[in-house]
Amino acid sequence: MTAGRDRIVLAMLLLHPNRIVGAGELVDALWGSTPPATARGQLQSCISRLRRILPAGVILTDRAGYGIRVEPDELDAEVFAQAIEKARADGDPVAYRAALALWRGPACAELDAPAIRQAAAVLDERYALAVEDWAGLELAAGRERELTGELTAMVERFPLRERLRGQLILALARSGRQADALTEFRRARRLLADELGIEPGEELQELHRGILKGETATGPAPRPAAPVRCLPRTVGDFTGRHEQVNRLLAGQLAGDEAGPLVAVIDGMAGSGKTTLALHLAALVGDRYPDAHLFVDLQGHSERDPVEPGAALVTLLRQLGLAADDIPLEPMQRVACWRTEAARRRLLVVLDNAASSTQIADLLPTAPGSLALVTSRRRLAGLDGARVESLPVLTPDEAVALLAQIAGDRVREEPEAAAEVVRRCGLLPLAIRLAGARLAHRPRWRVADLLRRLSEAALPELAAEDRTVTGAFTLTYRQLRPPLQRVFRLLGVYPGADFDALAVAALADLARDTAEEMLDDLVDVHLVDEPEPGVFRLHDLMREYAGMLAAELPEADRAAALTAVLDFQLHAAIAAAIPSHRLILVRDLGAPVPARPDLVVEDPIARLERERPNLVALVEAAGRTDYAWQLPRAVWHLLFYRGYMDDIRELQERALTAAEASGSRSAIATTANYLASVYGRAGQNDRAEEYLRLSIRLREELGEIAGAAVGYSNLGNILLSQGRLTEALETVQTVIRLRTRFGHHTTPSPMLAIAADIYTALGQPERALHYARRRLFSTIENREEGQLAGTLLSLQRLRYRLGTLSAAAAHRYIDLALWVTRRTGYQSTTGDAHNDRARLLRDEGRYAEAIGEHRRAVEISVRLNDVRHQAGFRHDYAVTLRRLGDRAGARAMFEESLRVAGAGRNPYWTARAQRGLADCLDQGDPEADRLRAQAREIFERMGLTEEIAAAD
Repeated sequence: MTAGRDRIVLAMLLLHPNRIVGAGELVDALWGSTPPATARGQLQSCISRLRRILPAGVILTDRAGYGIRVEPDELDAEVFAQAIEKARADGDPVAYRAALALWRGPACAELDAPAIRQAAAVLDERYALAVEDWAGLELAAGRERELTGELTAMVERFPLRERLRGQLILALARSGRQADALTEFRRARRLLADELGIEPGEELQELHRGILKGETATGPAPRPAAPVRCLPRTVGDFTGRHEQVNRLLAGQLAGDEAGPLVAVIDGMAGSGKTTLALHLAALVGDRYPDAHLFVDLQGHSERDPVEPGAALVTLLRQLGLAADDIPLEPMQRVACWRTEAARRRLLVVLDNAASSTQIADLLPTAPGSLALVTSRRRLAGLDGARVESLPVLTPDEAVALLAQIAGDRVREEPEAAAEVVRRCGLLPLAIRLAGARLAHRPRWRVADLLRRLSEAALPELAAEDRTVTGAFTLTYRQLRPPLQRVFRLLGVYPGADFDALAVAALADLARDTAEEMLDDLVDVHLVDEPEPGVFRLHDLMREYAGMLAAELPEADRAAALTAVLDFQLHAAIAAAIPSHRLILVRDLGAPVPARPDLVVEDPIARLERERPNLVALVEAAGRTDYAWQLPRAVWHLLFYRGYMDDIRELQERALTAAEASGSRSAIATTANYLASVYGRAGQNDRAEEYLRLSIRLREELGEIAGAAVGYSNLGNILLSQGRLTEALETVQTVIRLRTRFGHHTTPSPMLAIAADIYTALGQPERALHYARRRLFSTIENREEGQLAGTLLSLQRLRYRLGTLSAAAAHRYIDLALWVTRRTGYQSTTGDAHNDRARLLRDEGRYAEAIGEHRRAVEISVRLNDVRHQAGFRHDYAVTLRRLGDRAGARAMFEESLRVAGAGRNPYWTARAQRGLADCLDQGDPEADRLRAQAREIFERMGLTEEIAAAD
């Protein structure tokens, strides 16, 4: 291969075998910091040429870049590494010589790309280390005379390696060539001074002094020390963590990078950091045969963190240095550690680190070493370290761990076991302690343990002196007092998730300060940040924070809770659309925010995110006004986005709180919005009951505007029940009330009801009049939420009257869907899909129409919108009938009839009966009966059969 770029690409792939090398890395290797605009294309051309040269399937392609598939015996660097590892393990100089003979000059000698030179330097370093290890064995065997020539050549190749230079000097001295040995030392001293500005190391100088005294001239050198093994015992039941282990082994600990490897494992207390580090050390320990070291840095313990100097003493003593040989001066001690570490391929576990500063001087600096660091704190100050933040276990891993500890009982009660590990928060320490309790109580079932964990888990998660609470406390005590205060107050917060704004309100802090403190709590893994700007406490950590919060004075807890409820209320008010906000503020009594400085940038998105927390917030509000005000404030977004179950639970709690307060205005407000749940579900009697209660209280209080809203909603319910005359009367009542109140415009919802009534009465021209008035009202009041429904109503009426083409009607629907995507109004989205289906049906595009029908029905089912569901199923059935699928049409009409009957909707009941009749054979008595029933309903509604039966 002669093409320079192709050789660079191939070299980069071979230097990282069986891995994907990023396209960016390859571009950097080819062109450095100034790649051409066509760099990616040229890279692809290089890859294409390599594919033609190499066997099929060797070059790997991934979205991130490219790789090369290499078998263990195909790559010379891998063959060399395996041979050296075996020779090192066996202490066999012959095997060393055979492995070294595989080397044919400097790695990637003719390729100058910085990325390649950096990786090639690692290979050269491995070769030099192997030469030194081999020379040590030869010297130990007394073969110094045969060694001097080869060592001289090696020193010329690696002139700055003091260990190699010392071996040459020793070989010369033992061969009776003391003068040459002293000359070699002087040459080394001069070179080090000129190149690096330093004196030879202590070991080389000691060798020099020995030659001068004649102490090293004869006799074999001492044999290499036995491998050092100082790692503590690890658990025999290591379970799970497959993703983290595989990622670390395949990437971070693969050992194909320049320089020493440093991997940091951080995570909350009890997450299994040390266990994982020791498990990894056992898996890769064979790569580091000289020494396995361990030091507990006491970063989070009852004692003070270990000073770096003291940790260095521990590490050096583990390497076999006598206490007298360890320097007292700190910098000399660091230099001694680095010198000793550089002579070995070693693995060091630095457990429970307090900070980056504590471990900075403890990390090995020479290639061929690995440091595994664990910490409860994110060690952001470590440059070049690879970080693995440890989450809790997956549910399957957690149950498997419990089974490993407690045995068959776990497998016999899978549901109870799953709940036990959930109550343990999937935290390894908690699961181990729970499993230990179970293992030492053979008569307990898993359900017995679960019962004990159900009320409060932390007191049960203890074994002798090991407790989850104790582990958490060690982290908590090391916080600054302001951080401790914030963490305690998080035990008061009602929801599962929170943001900096909520914490600012809770703890009476500025927003910036709250953000900084949350970042600090995340750094020590007391708080999680599952997505940017959104925080949460682990379940057990929340229980722990609650224990701390319980120690606060009641007044402090109440003040914090009131502050956060007030903020959440005003954040919800800010999410209301302008036209609705006026009504909302009136219902709430124009509350003033306690913290106007806490401004939400995107109130709607925030309220959507806060939705799962709303019930907890209302429950925490107890019998305060917030308990009914917050459900009122969030109603608009929840209703139009279809969260009906949320509305029901919130409004029922709100009504209980309002009744307890004795406020008739609060009861009236809550009853009005609770009715919306029953109205959408087709429970019209309950909806009417709550609306008439709201209207009566509003009128008694003289709240005319509120009463008008109630009448408007009542009109919609009456329309759903086919009580068209009564529905029209409510429209007139609203107009009369608003006129008395000084308003001479009709609200958009009332105009929508009027248009629907006249549509049902077969008066499309008059309905169009009200639809147009609704459009003007919507635009004038900037009611974006009403706009989509208004556009659909206009296109429906104009298309029916023949004043709008099908193409134009489609454009109306396109615009309506665009609006619903902005507003999130799901019910209107269903209307748009249904209208589209009807248009497509008229155009004979039945397959497309059926797809739109399905979307409409799916939305109505998801929203539990019984009224629309009955209508959508009816229109779907009409399309199937026109397509010739009488069986499908009949089944769909039956579904429409069932839904309409359950929702007591006479209009769609009669329409479904007529549709079913049309699906039956002519002269079938059942068809006559269905038509008669439909006719009776239409007449009761004041509709002629011809008008009501129009599709």
